[in-house]
Amino acid sequence: MKKFEDSGLLLARVLMTILFITAGWGKLTGYAGTAQYMQSMGVPGFLLPLVILLELGGGLAILFGFLTRFTALFTAGFTLLTAFLFHSNFAEGVNQLMFMKNLSIAGGFLVLGLVGPGAYSIDRLIRQRAMPATAR
Repeated sequence: MKKFEDSGLLLARVLMTILFITAGWGKLTGYAGTAQYMQSMGVPGFLLPLVILLELGGGLAILFGFLTRFTALFTAGFTLLTAFLFHSNFAEGVNQLMFMKNLSIAGGFLVLGLVGPGAYSIDRLIRQRAMPATAR
């Protein structure tokens, strides 16, 4: 199984970021509506640019394996926070499922934060270039 680890981590990064890149783009193109929804949930609309940066920018960073550990851990925290802020009203049908989905996603990002992006990543290229030639 070790021989498939790097390919598996690449596939995991692709699958984990589809939702975030899509959501970030949707928030960017539907900015006013998203800000209004956030405010209706008690979250200040001025935080929306940071949310877009994390979802779209962070999603792309993880996809390409750039600053992966930091971004994955930060995204795990963000995902847990959104579970509690937006999906904790279990009286509304789908919220319990959405809450558990966010917990699962956060778990995946925690694992990625611990193990790193694997060989097929910008992080790996940066590490290789920073290493002295004798250590490679």
